[in-house]
Amino acid sequence: MMLRLLTAILALVLGQAALPALAQNGPLRIVIDEGVIEPLPFAVPEFVAENAAAAEYAQNITRVIAADLEGTGLFREIPREAFLSTVTSFASPVQYADWKAINAQALITGAVSVDGSGRLSVKFRLYDVYSQAPLGDGLQFGGATGSWRRVAHKVADQVYSRITGEGGYFDSRVVFVAERGPKNERAKQLAIMDYDGANMQALTDANSIVIAPRFSPTGDRVLYTSYESGFPRIYLLDVASGQRRMLDDQPGTMTFAPRFAPDGRRVLFSLAQGGNTDLYELDLQSGRRSRLTDAPSIETAPSFSPDGSQIVFESDRSGTQQLYVMPANGGEPRRISFGQGRYGTPVWSPRGDYIAFTKQNQGRFHIGVMRTDGSEERLLTASFLDEGPTWAPNGRVIMFTRETAGAAGAPGLYTVDITGRNLRKVPYQGQGSDPSWSPLQP
Repeated sequence: MMLRLLTAILALVLGQAALPALAQNGPLRIVIDEGVIEPLPFAVPEFVAENAAAAEYAQNITRVIAADLEGTGLFREIPREAFLSTVTSFASPVQYADWKAINAQALITGAVSVDGSGRLSVKFRLYDVYSQAPLGDGLQFGGATGSWRRVAHKVADQVYSRITGEGGYFDSRVVFVAERGPKNERAKQLAIMDYDGANMQALTDANSIVIAPRFSPTGDRVLYTSYESGFPRIYLLDVASGQRRMLDDQPGTMTFAPRFAPDGRRVLFSLAQGGNTDLYELDLQSGRRSRLTDAPSIETAPSFSPDGSQIVFESDRSGTQQLYVMPANGGEPRRISFGQGRYGTPVWSPRGDYIAFTKQNQGRFHIGVMRTDGSEERLLTASFLDEGPTWAPNGRVIMFTRETAGAAGAPGLYTVDITGRNLRKVPYQGQGSDPSWSPLQP
């Protein structure tokens, strides 16, 4: 019942006709017949350590998988104390009656081994308890022992995808502005971490102000704006090597709000010159710059549609800050935001179905989504200051900056489902702002 229920709700909230559901008494089928959301109960016994060197990794990998799934708000882990069965061998037959008795709808089993060269191997299976059958084939992932968290995220992505019918997002990273110090004198530097706040590392020093980092479509490069020259300039950073270079260094101009094109070869950005701010495109290989807008208003925060055919951006050409869409090569923009308040920082969903944005209205800030024509506007959050949305690779979850009020107020990173459910703080140490979510790692 729960598996069909979850799939029905996922289909409804995502505006899709249907998604594959897990049948309780048969093969996969399409079922949309419920209207109340309830997290799916799952069991994940500790993965079997197939040799002594794998014991700690097996325990840690199991915990990360459980945390990934439960953190979505779509799954609920059944505590280990409730188990009637234990799994001591990956080859052991599943005691379905024991798992059904504790209301487990899905069961994840696995095994971990580490060879003499320090190579980690993780295999897993996913079972539909009520159908008493595996859900898909078993899989095996490998890697260095230092990459055990990535392997755990890959397993969780597979489980998530098989149950929901959507792509996963756990094996991804986030680049953001790490901040420290008092509110009126914060040190800022670029940092990168796993989507869940683990493995954080600095990408730049804190000697100058940095803002608005943006991942490339392949996740190996980052665009950002730095004030180290005294004026805002765009830089391109190679994540692996740390090498960077300034882009479009034209005297008498300021450049900011960069974003990659879907092909990764071009960059959209705002350029301010002579008191006017317009949108430009830069070819990274040739260095050729093209002007896309020419208006006395301020045009900024551009974002491509996933197919590269359109651009959404913010502009005050109507007298207030609103959202507009235009062809990717320029042309007449059309306004898509018409609600009360001001709109900014639009970002096109990787699925192409929604645009996320920041909205300010009556002294409150919101993260919201709307269809690409401006219809079906939905506000997901409300607080003293919420801003700067970025999409998970599967287009279901949004990460953003939330800053608390007062002299001691500090920025942090939060996530929320596109339904407005499951608001969570990203569990990392320190302060942070301006997140950008990477695609899934290769």
